[in-house]
Amino acid sequence: MNYTTTQLILFFVIVALGTFFTRALPFILFPENIPIPRFMKYLADILPYTIIGLLVVYCLKDINLTQSPHAIPEAISIVVIILLHIWKKNTLLSIGGGALLYMILIQSVFV
Repeated sequence: MNYTTTQLILFFVIVALGTFFTRALPFILFPENIPIPRFMKYLADILPYTIIGLLVVYCLKDINLTQSPHAIPEAISIVVIILLHIWKKNTLLSIGGGALLYMILIQSVFV
């Protein structure tokens, strides 16, 4: 489907405004001089772990143990992620290293 220049400009303006408002909303709802509600602090503490758990479940949901490579690349990557995180305590390094290792394993080792 081809879009006109006006449609494209309108699309990008709407996306930019949506992005701006979602970025500005926390500062509008919770100004610096008003304390953050306890429920919001609770969500800020618990949601990162919840999201990581959800991502793990999503990434592992289609594993088939009866077909080759029998989830070996996934298992190796998970072990490396855990070891990297215990060793360096750096979430970005752990997730990035595990993802990179997984890509290498499925594209070159377990082809």
